[in-house]
Amino acid sequence: MTPVPQKRGPGRPRSFDNAAALESATRCFWSRGYARATMGVLSREMSVPRASLYAHFGDKDGLFLLAIDHYARSRSAKALAHLTGQGDAFAEVSRFFDAAITLVTSDPATPGCLIACVLSEAATADQRFQEVLVGKTQKLEQRLSTCLRASDAGLPEDEIRARAGILAATVRGLAISARAGIPADTLRETASMAARLTCGNAQSW
Repeated sequence: MTPVPQKRGPGRPRSFDNAAALESATRCFWSRGYARATMGVLSREMSVPRASLYAHFGDKDGLFLLAIDHYARSRSAKALAHLTGQGDAFAEVSRFFDAAITLVTSDPATPGCLIACVLSEAATADQRFQEVLVGKTQKLEQRLSTCLRASDAGLPEDEIRARAGILAATVRGLAISARAGIPADTLRETASMAARLTCGNAQSW
């Protein structure tokens, strides 16, 4: 469920750019983590007075969920777009991994993934965040399953799901490793091996 920002009352013109403010909030959560991104810090980095922050975005939890949705649409979707289920699974998964690694390593100020790193940590203490995380994970595994199924129709369904789970776990691990400072070249080697082992035929296992 995507939270909806609160509506403005009459006579209260917005004095900031909503899209720019949400992008700043996303980067703040991404770089600092959920706990360290206090409302005071968010207000400063978004250039939005605290009163306006509450009025237009609700509380911190609501703003975080908006940031997650924004991140998914503006970043994650670009990597997921490589999983079309219309070509060779190895090629599609390799392109997906490459895009994901570029995302989690390209900016030193925001290493890792907002979903795999920050949301996963926040989800341990909040059921709403946990539900969002489960939904994102299921969506990723479904896309990977579709990709594997289209490439090798002979694979049993339970094996397709297992391989998709391995690939999803791999991309989460890559994001966490990137946040820990592991170089992109090392991550690409790991991703390449995972794609070769997981996207081959059943006899390769």
